[in-house]
Amino acid sequence: MRQFILDKNPDKSGLVVLEAKDYKYLHQVLRSKTGDMINLRLTDGSLKNATVVKIDEASRKITIQICADTDFSKKNINRGVTASEIQKNNICIEYWLFQFIPKMQKFEQIVRQATECGIRKIIPIIGEYTEKNNVQALEGSKKERIDRIIKEARQQSGSPVETVVEKACSVSEAVELWNKNEEKQGFVLSERDDLSENLHEALAECRDVKKIGIVVGNEGGISKEEVEFLKEKGFFHIVHFSVNILRCETAALYGIAAIQTAV
Repeated sequence: MRQFILDKNPDKSGLVVLEAKDYKYLHQVLRSKTGDMINLRLTDGSLKNATVVKIDEASRKITIQICADTDFSKKNINRGVTASEIQKNNICIEYWLFQFIPKMQKFEQIVRQATECGIRKIIPIIGEYTEKNNVQALEGSKKERIDRIIKEARQQSGSPVETVVEKACSVSEAVELWNKNEEKQGFVLSERDDLSENLHEALAECRDVKKIGIVVGNEGGISKEEVEFLKEKGFFHIVHFSVNILRCETAALYGIAAIQTAV
């Protein structure tokens, strides 16, 4: 765990009492002990040092105290690089993932990986090849599970980016949402190479952009008409990677990594 994300604010003395799933995660899964130190992400997005000051096994509660400066070399329950070190990297670009809705299990994997990569917004798209039951599954009782996946992924990765999954929408609605932004650049990852542009040439235009959008298809891909619409109305660049045919969950991670690395 790189950080622990709070769902409530500390009291005036800087104390936070955790119970239920949070108690189980910290005490039983991570086996934290009194005196252990962690990176604590507050509800306003700020990162603070904190110490585990009390563990009450009878009432199944754990108390954490926010402190000013902490020596993380002592009894630190973070693994590897801490969130405080990760946050030193200046985040200049906000990334959006426009994901045509796949099967729910695959979508959950995409959300987890995108969160770890620091994607700010995930916009599920209902496309020509999207199955209705996948849309219904996403719009049903899955929100709580998706929120939990995001929280766990951020805690594990230490991401300072507050990833959110937006409401499912059509291709035209997604383009309308995207066009509200300025200083942006978008890319459609296409399995066809007939409309493909050179990624590095397109990225050369990204020097002053504040947002980058990445569009990824589902199991059936993106129809030619949808690709052309995204290009003409959303001004997305069409990019084809000359690699093996990738599953949609692999394509999303591959595309995010390729673009983030090249920017």
